[in-house]
Amino acid sequence: MADLVGPRVYSCCHCRNHVCLHDDIISKAFQGRNGRAFLFSHAMNIAVGPKEDRHLMTGLHTVADIYCRDCREVLGWKYERAYEESQRYKEGKFIFEKAKIVKENW
Repeated sequence: MADLVGPRVYSCCHCRNHVCLHDDIISKAFQGRNGRAFLFSHAMNIAVGPKEDRHLMTGLHTVADIYCRDCREVLGWKYERAYEESQRYKEGKFIFEKAKIVKENW
């Protein structure tokens, strides 16, 4: 008998709303406000806040905080624009702080 295994999902640490898939991780080598963070190509069940320019470790970026759609917990941010050519690969991608998400279906 075969076991059926669903996708490995990350959920909001506060309400367990599914917010991203493990398969969408681009990099685990990022720094968030409160420690390690992951760069994802896609996100789900989130709300995006207003855009603002921030000076991050890799230079000036236009970003928008991302929130859990259910409980409004801030989970990270979305890169809207990178001003340095070498950072443009981040545009349209999502940072989730490791401390704000938990593993589901693992």
